[in-house]
Amino acid sequence: MKKIFFIVLFFSFQILKAQCAMCKAVVESGNASEAEGLNTGILYLMIFPYILIGALLYFIYRYKRKKKI
Repeated sequence: MKKIFFIVLFFSFQILKAQCAMCKAVVESGNASEAEGLNTGILYLMIFPYILIGALLYFIYRYKRKKKI
């Protein structure tokens, strides 16, 4: 299970630099520092739903495991 997690994590770094079409158009008209800031902001906004879903799945897993014992 840990191997699969690290493989998925390794390959997800390529996807993390993606932008939507509107953001890309704004960045192309600006300078490089604005583009890097926009990418960083997108990543910060994107990570919170994954953290929340991960925490929810962890608590469900703990609850199911405790219920079996």
